[in-house]
Amino acid sequence: MQEIKLVVFDLAGTVIEDAGQVPAAFTKALRNHEIEIASDSLREMRGASKREVIQSFVERRTGGSKAEVLAHTESIYNSFRSTLAGIYEKDGVREIAGATEAFTWLQQRGVRVALNTGFDRTITALLLKSMQWNEDLINAVVCGDDVALGRPAPYLIFRAMEKSGITGVHEVTTVGDTILDLQAGQNAGVRYNIGVLSGAHAREQLEREPHTHLLSSVAMLPALWE
Repeated sequence: MQEIKLVVFDLAGTVIEDAGQVPAAFTKALRNHEIEIASDSLREMRGASKREVIQSFVERRTGGSKAEVLAHTESIYNSFRSTLAGIYEKDGVREIAGATEAFTWLQQRGVRVALNTGFDRTITALLLKSMQWNEDLINAVVCGDDVALGRPAPYLIFRAMEKSGITGVHEVTTVGDTILDLQAGQNAGVRYNIGVLSGAHAREQLEREPHTHLLSSVAMLPALWE
């Protein structure tokens, strides 16, 4: 534990409950623009930049010039964002049991805590406001619109390191619930690349990806290092 200075957590499915709100918002936004997508295809993209996911579907299903694709993507993305915000406002936002305790445990031991997510800053701010997590618990927040490429690229993690004042990847742990979370951790070269089973992907899916540990949830994180 002494060698770890920063733990970077994914958001939905890792520290915030994911009861299907994200795929529901994706499906509705795409359907409103006459794009049908199988649930399996959406599941494969969990953890990615939301705008990048939508653009990939637009390119595959509609084609058109680059300008047309970008305009169509932005229209669908705005629909997705407003739909998701409405779902969260209606259903409420709940943390994964033990998340706050894990943050507190790390902070008490001098380990910085960062969140990284494929959501943009607007959606992320809505979620964090609902959770009332402040700077005493969270040292840095990195969103999908803060980097040029989302997962599996490592840039969300690198940006979290930059904002947290950490220079060595060997001092970093990443925690996430998706295949892309684990791939990003591997690409970043972090010391501990931890998958949790509280979100999008099952154990058998995460086991096939590079990882150092698989835990049932973030609640088990302190026990890993005690």
